[in-house]
Amino acid sequence: MALGKSADSRPQILEVSPPAAIPGGEFQIHGKNFAGRGSPTVTIGTTAAPLVVGSDSFLIARVPEGAPSGEIVVGRNGDSSAARNLHVGVRIADGLHPIANPAVDRRGNIYATFSGTRGQKTPVSVFQVDAVTGQSVPFVSEIVNASGLAMDQDDMLYVSSRQDGTIYRISEAGTTSVYVEGMGVATGIVFDASGNMYVGDRSGTIFKVSRQRQIYVFATIEPSISAYHLAWGPDGYLYVAGPTTSSFDTVQRISPAGQVETYYRGLGRPQGLAFDSNGNVYAAASFRGRRGVVRITPAREANLFLSGPGIVGLAFSPGTDMIVATNSALYRVAVGIAGYRIT
Repeated sequence: MALGKSADSRPQILEVSPPAAIPGGEFQIHGKNFAGRGSPTVTIGTTAAPLVVGSDSFLIARVPEGAPSGEIVVGRNGDSSAARNLHVGVRIADGLHPIANPAVDRRGNIYATFSGTRGQKTPVSVFQVDAVTGQSVPFVSEIVNASGLAMDQDDMLYVSSRQDGTIYRISEAGTTSVYVEGMGVATGIVFDASGNMYVGDRSGTIFKVSRQRQIYVFATIEPSISAYHLAWGPDGYLYVAGPTTSSFDTVQRISPAGQVETYYRGLGRPQGLAFDSNGNVYAAASFRGRRGVVRITPAREANLFLSGPGIVGLAFSPGTDMIVATNSALYRVAVGIAGYRIT
């Protein structure tokens, strides 16, 4: 009687990291029985994922364009492993030029910039991805170097210009009006629970703008070589990321009194920030040589959550999806995580 193949001799996946990726991102597979007769293969659903590194217990594979979100399987010589899940982002818009987080309103509409090079006046400053149709349409024009985006508690969109240091308020119809001027090299913007606005002047100042549009210097920090990225945390602190000339950059935390402290050190070129409902902060950054989205827990422990190239920002949708912005496109990733929203 012929003996069947032992399950122990088949490829076995023990761990996949990170748990999410966008096309072009690389993920690691730890396991056993990957080597032997024939080379191992990795598939995401029915799509082949190119191998970057392969050994008997460790593989690195790259997510190809068009790969579905779903199950990873390692195959070798006719044998297949049990499947493991990977959250893969779906591209929802391209032809963009974000340099920071996208913004998402309560209805699920997504906003992203076409920022352009310094001083460049682009035909469209901000695009909207409609929550119902999924179509990307021009929404705002005439803002030179649109940089940061933020929604206030009334679901009104605000846009910063790093060219003229102005913050613009945008109506539902896309009409632009000046909200406040003189914000230096204005990049990141965010609102607190009282409706105060915070603006990052990348030359070293965080401004606070009251609801009455009175302007204060809230804090001063080291200048950034590109932009400041701001997020208001559920602990009532303002979190700031901004690449410097260091290769070991930080996320900083600023108290309501304007006191600055280092919250986490050890990121490469940190950019956009966002919080989930459990108080974890997510940063678009490199971590231990791998680029993507890094998750930092309230205990200040970090790991790579999502892998992908060119990521500059992120935001959570009203559901449990993460919207990821690269320097040319937007992706929706069904991560099953609720974002934190100030109410």
